[in-house]
Parts: sequence; structure tokens; C-alpha cells
Amino acid sequence: MLEELKKEVLKANLDLVKNGLVLFTWGNVSARCGDYVVIKPSGIEYESMKAENMVVVDLNGKVIEGKYRPSSDTPTHLELYKAHPEIGGVVHTHSTYATAHAQAERPIHAYGTTHADYFYGDIPCTRNLKESEISEYEKNTGMVINETFKDKDVVAIPACLVAHHGVFAWGKNASEAVYHATIVEEVAKIAFMTEKLNPSANRLPQHIADKHYYRKHGKNAYYGQK
Repeated sequence: MLEELKKEVLKANLDLVKNGLVLFTWGNVSARCGDYVVIKPSGIEYESMKAENMVVVDLNGKVIEGKYRPSSDTPTHLELYKAHPEIGGVVHTHSTYATAHAQAERPIHAYGTTHADYFYGDIPCTRNLKESEISEYEKNTGMVINETFKDKDVVAIPACLVAHHGVFAWGKNASEAVYHATIVEEVAKIAFMTEKLNPSANRLPQHIADKHYYRKHGKNAYYGQK
């Protein structure tokens, strides 16, 4: 079942390697179709993965199809899908600069127009999980991301850092989720360099941030071709 979606999810996972976002088996991509989610199998090397290795689960995490165990991060993906029906693809990485921000418990600040083209404001960082939340670690990671986005728009800011952990990014499908994860790493790198050059650097002025975000994503957007 969902054979075409399995191919899309495989390609998206391989794109993590192509885009330099993962080492070894450090990441995963999933995509949703209705009440089902296709996700990378746990601990399988990217170079050996095939479309038929992808695992199909329902929104409760029950394996519907697949001979492998799904990614250990599956419960996190599922919490995002259940809370935000507009999300169709989710990515998790430990990309270097973004993960450094997560380990520092720092959001990725919106210093420039490169950031504003894709994210309407800082990319936030969650709180740390409490000791009482560790028994359901992956599920509660998803819950703490949802808590962080309680007053935020997951479409306008399609990514979140998990404190001391790494990056989750999303989009309307698996490909767009990988695209956003790739941009997260780049703007994290630029933010890091900005702060090294000027530890007192100012955020991008809001009127410029508005211009750059809405010219690409607003109702009167004019960037690119129709």
C-alpha cells in the first residue's frame, strides 16, 4: 500500500544525506496520507534503503505494513501530525549548527532577510523534558514541540529546535519538509557567524522581515513565477 508515497519518503530520506544534514543513521523523514504515515525504518543505513523498506503506521503508531520496526522517533512525528493537520511531511535531523543552537537552548534568531524569506520570526527552542516525561520520551518530545507552538503558526515557522537534542522541520509533504530542514541548517550557520562577528547584533527590523516573508508567502506574493 501507498507505494508512491514510499518512493517519495525514500527520496526525501536520501536527500538528507545529499544535503549534508545527517551522518550514519542520524535522521528520519515521514509523510502522511490520511490516517496513515510512511516513515523510515529504525537504524537502517541510508545507502542500503529501498522503497519497500519504508514502514506504514497508523496515527496510533500501529504498524500496518513493513517488515522492519519504524523509526524510534515515530511517536514524535505522530504527535505533530495529530495536532497539525496542515503538516504532510516531517523531518528530524541532528545537523551541526542547528543542533548547536538546540544544545545551547537557543532559538535561531532572525537576523537577516535570508531567514525572513522562509521563517516568520525566530525558530524557537523547546524547554527540556521533565524527568517525569522521559518514560514516553519520543511522544513527549512531540508534545513539547506542540506546547512551544501553542501560540505560533506551524506554516509560518515550519521548524523547531528540541532542547539538547536536534531539529524537527515539516512541510506540506516530505520534500518540502527536507527543504525546510536544509534551510534551518543554513540560517543557523549564518546566525552563528553573525553572533561571532557581532555579539550585540540586532534582529532584522520587523518592517523588513514583513516585506521579505510576505513577498514570498503573502496573499499578494510576487516572488517567482505564477
